[in-house]
Amino acid sequence: MSTTATVELLAKDLNDQGGVFCPTPKAGMQLWNTHPRVYLDVAKTGEARCPYCGTTYRLKAGEHFGAAH
Repeated sequence: MSTTATVELLAKDLNDQGGVFCPTPKAGMQLWNTHPRVYLDVAKTGEARCPYCGTTYRLKAGEHFGAAH
């Protein structure tokens, strides 16, 4: 079993849609030995949790994605 972790991200770490994929090297994971690749929308609420491994991806305090509408 893996332990849950929190990965703090900068806005520049997000893709153009405001998300990231898990697993990711940013969380110390090797793609070949973890779980299927899933897309997580971090920009929507400022954080997202992977349903497979429980890793939480969170925007670092003060970071904002995109322009205010």
